[in-house]
Amino acid sequence: MNNAAMSSPFELRTNDNGKSKKQSMAELKLRRLTELNQRLQDDLNRRRIPVSEASIDLIAFTDKEPKDFMVPSRWGQVDKRDDPYAPQQQGGCCTVM
Repeated sequence: MNNAAMSSPFELRTNDNGKSKKQSMAELKLRRLTELNQRLQDDLNRRRIPVSEASIDLIAFTDKEPKDFMVPSRWGQVDKRDDPYAPQQQGGCCTVM
């Protein structure tokens, strides 16, 4: 038998554009790794601040905003009629079901 006429059992198949399947898989892996590397680089370059500075910013923000009725230790007790979270008083003498 002629060796040139026999095909190798490990012969690589080619796609329409002539690239081997192995090469296209390697390119796909490279692209995924490149995208992952870019996302990690973006994460590394993100601005970071100490927790103490973020806490001070948060406190300053809450000083400027309207009263938060859920934090009475900061704003003091709220009058029942001004508290939107207080149970609503039922008016009238009966309930219709």
